[in-house]
Amino acid sequence: MPTLGKKMIKIGIRLLIISYWLFIPNYSAAWGFNAHKQINNAAVFTLPPELFKFYKAHINEITDKAVNADMRRYTLADEACKHYLDADHYEKITPIDTIPHAWKDALDKYGKDTLNAYGIVPWQIELIKYQLTKAFESKNLYLIIKLSADLGHYAADLHVPLHSTQNYNGQLTGQEGIHSLWESRIFDLFYKDYDFAVGRAFYIENTNETIWNRFSQSFAALDSVIVFEKLATEKYPDKYVLQSLGRNTSKIYNETFCNYYNQLLNGMIERRARASAELVGSLWYTCWVDAGQPNLSNLKYETKEDEDEKEKNFFQTLIEKSKMIGRKDE
Repeated sequence: MPTLGKKMIKIGIRLLIISYWLFIPNYSAAWGFNAHKQINNAAVFTLPPELFKFYKAHINEITDKAVNADMRRYTLADEACKHYLDADHYEKITPIDTIPHAWKDALDKYGKDTLNAYGIVPWQIELIKYQLTKAFESKNLYLIIKLSADLGHYAADLHVPLHSTQNYNGQLTGQEGIHSLWESRIFDLFYKDYDFAVGRAFYIENTNETIWNRFSQSFAALDSVIVFEKLATEKYPDKYVLQSLGRNTSKIYNETFCNYYNQLLNGMIERRARASAELVGSLWYTCWVDAGQPNLSNLKYETKEDEDEKEKNFFQTLIEKSKMIGRKDE
């Protein structure tokens, strides 16, 4: 393909993405568009020198692709369940000891339909971790970048308390909108003050145990997320303001309310974002070590043009469909 043709495809993809985010209203999925990018970006700087060089060279791709897992929810019916686990369907409080932590045991106990209905994020992380390890072994540059971005996304979702409950958007307690409030609105207002220097990535000896420990922390924090929003609403009942974005006008939480809610949370969102970046970097590092610490210098795309075309078609389909499959606020 001529160089000009390649450039036009890339420009077209970017324009499709920009137009999508400008004109599809009320998007609120996972950590939020900006948060997932910031977390993946911060995770790169946790890596040891021998791995940092590779990830730093591809930091823009890994950062940009941090949201692809959410975009797939507009085209793939089986994507949504990979982002959450409704722990309160199975048990009400920590410790999480009713749900088997091993996928095979959970499958034997509940069956695939039930597990998919209430979410599979811990097991999805283990699956992508395995796939990324294999990608390192084969030195497949395209898959390393794609799976690194996806692993970062799912691991970050693991740290969100509202990803651990059937009341994921406050719809069961009269608090509709709390999902985007916690994950997107608060983060976007305050993330520039967050400290994303989270230290060095570590080798994870027991991935399953580490994943479930992090998820248990999210589940344990759920009550605070719900109760403090109620307290903030009591103090500031007029908590919304209208915002115009492109051709759309939407209702968002005003800054006074957000400030007070953030104070009640006492840094929870920053702590969960920092923990996300730490775990993401550690998962990447663990995959690389488990793959035998391959030399990643001078890797080249083998099917870049084909993948560019697939990505272009994917985003075109997403924009034409413009309707999330499954939970629209999850």
